[in-house]
Amino acid sequence: MKDKESIDLALYRIERAKEECDTAELLYKKNKLLAANNRAYYSIFYSIRAVFAMERIDFKRHKDVLAYFNKNYIKTEIFPRKLGKRIILASKIREDSDYDEEYKPSNEATFLQIETAKELNILVEKYIKEYSTK
Repeated sequence: MKDKESIDLALYRIERAKEECDTAELLYKKNKLLAANNRAYYSIFYSIRAVFAMERIDFKRHKDVLAYFNKNYIKTEIFPRKLGKRIILASKIREDSDYDEEYKPSNEATFLQIETAKELNILVEKYIKEYSTK
């Protein structure tokens, strides 16, 4: 069994990620695409940080979180490579949604953001369970 405090933090973060994903889905259904993109991205972000909790590592900047995750978890294929590109896209869409006043997200792009968040949440939750029983 691994360090209980790290596992508890990871579980807290994955629950928060799932909550953000649920919020993204509700916003998407109300056609609030900018906000849905933001919440879907944060779901992804909290999932990644759940993984980091078990490693007792964290970063202040989002780009550092994404870079470390891609280098240590995507490129090593702990998580599927296809997610790496979708996570980077999610970051770009979130930035555009939050900071580009002329950005108009499509239904398709927003739907993909939410699906990426859901998929990553499932994989991270499974990873946490496997990690905590080793």
